[in-house]
Amino acid sequence: MNIKFLLTTTCIATALSATAQKADVGYAITGDGNKDFIWMNIREVDLNTGTITKTLFERSKTPYQLIDVNTKKVTTADAIKNGNIFSTTDYPTSTFVAAAALDARGKKLYFTPMRMGELRWLDLNIKNGTPTFFTLRSEVLNFSNTMHSADEAKNITRMVIAPNGKGYAVTNDASHFIEFTTGKMPVIKDLGSLIDAEENKGISITNKCTSWGGDMIADAFGKLYIISANKNVFVIDPETRIATHKGAIKGLPVQYTANGAAVSADGDIIVTSANFFEGYYKVKLADLTAEKMEGSDVKYNAADLANGRFLLQKEADKTNQLEPSDLPAPVFTGTESKIYPNPVTNGQFYVSLEGQKDGRYHVLITDLAGRTLQSTPVQVAKGKQMVRVAVTGRPVKGMYMVKVVNSDKQTVITDKIIIE
Repeated sequence: MNIKFLLTTTCIATALSATAQKADVGYAITGDGNKDFIWMNIREVDLNTGTITKTLFERSKTPYQLIDVNTKKVTTADAIKNGNIFSTTDYPTSTFVAAAALDARGKKLYFTPMRMGELRWLDLNIKNGTPTFFTLRSEVLNFSNTMHSADEAKNITRMVIAPNGKGYAVTNDASHFIEFTTGKMPVIKDLGSLIDAEENKGISITNKCTSWGGDMIADAFGKLYIISANKNVFVIDPETRIATHKGAIKGLPVQYTANGAAVSADGDIIVTSANFFEGYYKVKLADLTAEKMEGSDVKYNAADLANGRFLLQKEADKTNQLEPSDLPAPVFTGTESKIYPNPVTNGQFYVSLEGQKDGRYHVLITDLAGRTLQSTPVQVAKGKQMVRVAVTGRPVKGMYMVKVVNSDKQTVITDKIIIE
């Protein structure tokens, strides 16, 4: 009996140990270690422990190919003359990287080298071959093409892939809020500057001392979170571009700059520093208190972190499990539905805006958790009170919400639709 008990206990302990040791994979932009501040390397990190598990790309050592998606030109290390990898567009991470984001669905790690004006990504589908990078030059990013300038304001230092599959990036001074798709040929848009919420009480998203640098993560409901280098946290509404100051992280060392951020398996925020070799910290979203992850890596400083998790995922999953009858009743502007046909069977539907003022509106399609899947701008003018909306992205069959928002960010129509 005792022997059986011991064996059973051992088996259980082994199983629990194996489960606990399963890695929660993230990606870090680092230097070479030992107080090296040249952020050009890409490493895999176990976010359960904050330890580096694998090097994917190491400067001056790892062979690579860099493919221009416009010209199809393929560049390799042979193109580097005189070993100068620090100020050439022919090297994947030249000019250093301070913003990266993981597309977990497509298995791509997106990033922007500073002062270069290009969107790049590493194809993570290629496991054992030569690391393959892609680069996209875009006029939209010309503002950051300052390779020979000391102006840090236009450096892109925050980036994330949101639940809607789109990427978002922000410059230091928040004057450029960038959106990009994650398909074979990304479409890049400059949505404008971020706007301070009225309640920010003097802590502006544009302020260099309080709000530059850091990283960006997202929650499962579609909101974005900027964690600045100086430990301030802002919540961003992508639709309105309004940045609301949530507070400052408490419990980090005074010298610690928060440069990398990711979401842990238990829904906390993990932060790293590019300038302070003190390991990783875990931050509670509710009160922004930080606690050191004992045993986490202190050799490599991380200028950026990226993984595919979202804040508030459990809450969103719980909302998704609700029956339609359990959800708040939709608010209508009239006595009958403004949207037809419903169900949507041919990939498009019409919205009646009869009675609405002339002007610009946005038709939003969201899932039942409130995550925005599509935003379509429409114009109401004299004689045009009916607009057509094409459904993009091939959403799965099911029930969705449609909201029509006017130029004052007020919702004028809310309704449910079924997409078949």
